[in-house]
Amino acid sequence: MTTDSVPVLAILGGTGDLGTGLARRWAQAGYEVIIGSRTQEKADNALADLQEVMAERGIGQISVKAMENVPAAEAADIVTLTVPFSHQTSTLESVRASLQGKILIDVTVPLVPPKVARVQLPEEGSAGQIAQQLLGDEVAVVSAFQNVAAMHLQEGHGMDCDVLVCGNKKSARDEVIKLVEAAGMRGFHAGMINNAAAAEALTSVLIAINKRHGCHAGIKITGTAGAR
Repeated sequence: MTTDSVPVLAILGGTGDLGTGLARRWAQAGYEVIIGSRTQEKADNALADLQEVMAERGIGQISVKAMENVPAAEAADIVTLTVPFSHQTSTLESVRASLQGKILIDVTVPLVPPKVARVQLPEEGSAGQIAQQLLGDEVAVVSAFQNVAAMHLQEGHGMDCDVLVCGNKKSARDEVIKLVEAAGMRGFHAGMINNAAAAEALTSVLIAINKRHGCHAGIKITGTAGAR
């Protein structure tokens, strides 16, 4: 658990490019990170791949472990969920008891294949609202990172990308903005968890832009110079 005020971070479903990209950036920033997966084998393989990449880039010792999702959630102070929308509910149900009293960063985007470039929000309003309703008020759900291209997280340099941070508790949003900054981006308080619908919808818009222009677009918040 927390050591010297630095929280332990777990990334559930953290074996893909998004999860391992966040793991690398947070580990480099000095956090203890746990890559979680449905199986120990997948978590171990993701950790081995991450360590190989870090070694190739000449990055020194980092603190990253591999566990199954439930023990990863139990061991962490702040948990990040990076699974497809189709697995969101089942994953959260499996770790619900382990999340009580903690912050959950929900990165879920309600994409509905094959038309992922079309906004298709769920009846509940957003994936962030689904998570908050499922987990209850004892878990501070914060929606973030939906508009960040996974391939950019895998790159070694800084990122010219901003992150919208939505959640019902300002103190929890503050903690997540610290992690956004640790990952090399700017984070912005974007309101209550209901507002997660806007960030989630933007992902489909960005996918459409990427397809049309052959890029990996993100978002930037303008007009903030000197703002406090």
